[in-house]
Amino acid sequence: MTKFDIVIRNGLVIDGTGAERFRADVAISDDRIIAVGEVDPTLWAREIDAAGLIVAPGFIDVHTHDDRALLSMPDMTPKVSQGVTSVVAGNCGVSLAPLALAEVPPPPLDLLGSEPGWFHFERFGQYVEALRESPPAVNYGLLVGHITLRHRVMDRFDRAARPSENAEMQRQVDAAMKEGAIGFSTGLDYPSAVAAPTEEILPLVAALKPHDGIYCSHHRNYFDRLEEAIDEALAIGRETQVPLTISHHQCTGAANFGKGPKTLAVIDKARQNQVVGLDAYPYDASSKTLDPGRAQPGVRIMVTWSTPFPDLAGRMLDEIAQGWGCSAAAAAERLLPAGAIYFQLDEDDVRAILAYEHTMIGSDGLPHDVHPHPRLWGTFPRVLGHYSRDCGLFSLEEAVRRMTSLPTRWFGFRDRGVLRPGAFADVAMFDPVTVNDKGSFTAPAQPAEGIALVMVNGNIVWQANRHTGMRPGRRLRREPGA
Repeated sequence: MTKFDIVIRNGLVIDGTGAERFRADVAISDDRIIAVGEVDPTLWAREIDAAGLIVAPGFIDVHTHDDRALLSMPDMTPKVSQGVTSVVAGNCGVSLAPLALAEVPPPPLDLLGSEPGWFHFERFGQYVEALRESPPAVNYGLLVGHITLRHRVMDRFDRAARPSENAEMQRQVDAAMKEGAIGFSTGLDYPSAVAAPTEEILPLVAALKPHDGIYCSHHRNYFDRLEEAIDEALAIGRETQVPLTISHHQCTGAANFGKGPKTLAVIDKARQNQVVGLDAYPYDASSKTLDPGRAQPGVRIMVTWSTPFPDLAGRMLDEIAQGWGCSAAAAAERLLPAGAIYFQLDEDDVRAILAYEHTMIGSDGLPHDVHPHPRLWGTFPRVLGHYSRDCGLFSLEEAVRRMTSLPTRWFGFRDRGVLRPGAFADVAMFDPVTVNDKGSFTAPAQPAEGIALVMVNGNIVWQANRHTGMRPGRRLRREPGA
């Protein structure tokens, strides 16, 4: 009989399906799981002792801005250190390809970093090939972004795309899907996309249909027009018959506090007639580029980076404004280009959205921020530790399902997100007693607690609080029904 490369023994298996944990060995050969159960001790080459630990599928970060990080920091330590083995990049309308820019990328393209020279892929396939030649530590699914396409084909953004421009964007969506993208994303509340009407978006989403693509919508408004923006996103998905992901679902601003159950009811009703999913992150503060329009009285904003004033990273905007003797809005204008954390979500809404059975988990972290949101390093352990174990929002088995089989079924990533014979050996081992995020808003870049080992395609990438240097990540293809 063939020997197994690795057998994980003495652990409790949470297989990702939502089933109750059970004690079993997990045997791995090459990049696949071969057996889950009792394994003959004469048939393994290497044993990993998981006593006291949970053995689970590796986590899927469904909402990231890791496009450039996959190339520039391929160890992907902020992700693998928290048990993440796969990411979905290209969200919020911002993808690294297909676009070539020599200069410093303008907002919001600077979500992928403010250094010049990274936008140099004229074709989406060139980006895919670069990742194949220099693989990262994690698997990756790639979206093509609407804002990136607008920057490629338009000379100004305070208007709708002309018919010829929209036709070129449709051609680029089609080409990206043929060259390795799994879907298309929008960021309709960003200045460079806010003038794009529904009529501009519809044909771009429709271009996904022949490829079985998916549409991920950072919709038009999260504040006073929240319900209207959700309705627009749902209408686009319904009219095109393309699966819709509502990105980082939240009810932003004090006027929206308490609306979580209402918006979830709208989404739940829509699911009866169309294919709708959603993701969320487990924090009551959001993060994006610094928007002077949000610098209103009573809104707490932390500056995460500033090109003209890098020394002010980590400072509160109102403190900066006071020191400069100006309004918060004026200070924000002076700091641009810059990033920020916005403390403007209600914890009860956060919990309601996380508790919804169809909510996937996405970090929405910004790996190139000097002072990132703590979700970049802590999202998945926070769900396991704070919200599951400490708050009792859902069982540990359900927490794992949200971060494994739910997203892999939604995105169509075949043989991922479950521990069963034949599945890829993406594995996260963690201590259920100690697992939690460690970072804070003042000191965010800290590896989580309780993550013992992380394996990607049968290769150990994180063990004993250290990166092993392995980079076995692969491109994920979308196979609906997988």
